[in-house]
Amino acid sequence: MTWTAGPLLGFDTETTGVDVDHDRIVTAALVRRDASGTHVRTWLIDPGVEIPQGASEIHGISTEHAREFGAAPRDALDEIATLLAEALRGGVPVVAYNAAFDLCLLDAELRRHRLPTLPDRLCCDPRPVIDPLVLDRAADRYRKGKRKLVDLCAHYEVQEHGSLHSADVDVVATLDVLERIVDRFPEVAALDLDELHAYQETAHRAWAEGFNAWRAEQGLDGPGAHAYWPAREPVGTLW
Repeated sequence: MTWTAGPLLGFDTETTGVDVDHDRIVTAALVRRDASGTHVRTWLIDPGVEIPQGASEIHGISTEHAREFGAAPRDALDEIATLLAEALRGGVPVVAYNAAFDLCLLDAELRRHRLPTLPDRLCCDPRPVIDPLVLDRAADRYRKGKRKLVDLCAHYEVQEHGSLHSADVDVVATLDVLERIVDRFPEVAALDLDELHAYQETAHRAWAEGFNAWRAEQGLDGPGAHAYWPAREPVGTLW
């Protein structure tokens, strides 16, 4: 029996923006999938800052709603990180679509609230992590088209059970996409978890280098793609 039989722990966040060092988590979901089924836990968090209108339009959470009904961020973030660390220490892989975004943002939030980051809790970098975006890029690298979660749901014929951009819906869809990827590419399922994690690190780095080379050829400005995966230490001033 391989890791594909579970347990797996899916993770996703919805946020105030896309800057992993300075934006805040508004909602989060952990979804455990094992032989007994799919088990969902969600958090609504008061981020302590205004939620920009553009972000609210994506995930549907306003500043007023988060302030009235959201949990204190320090307590919620500590609970989320504790559950993730417990899973990883037990060898349960964390599954996240575009994992570097959610894991880096979580660590920045933890440090902002003077809580131990995931590497602090684990005494090592988080692993094993499984990222369907990285796997899809590596296994089907020449396929044209976008690769957002909604695009992969369409490509792999995954039925979304609710509106994407809700953290719990996104996690369930991510787990379903992963299941379709390993069905279509059995060589992915054949790797053990250590091999799979290392494969993704290498695959993401190769993709980032290629993407950045293409950007340079096009004369595009900006930082491009980061080579790190799945996480790095928070940088800069976080307050």
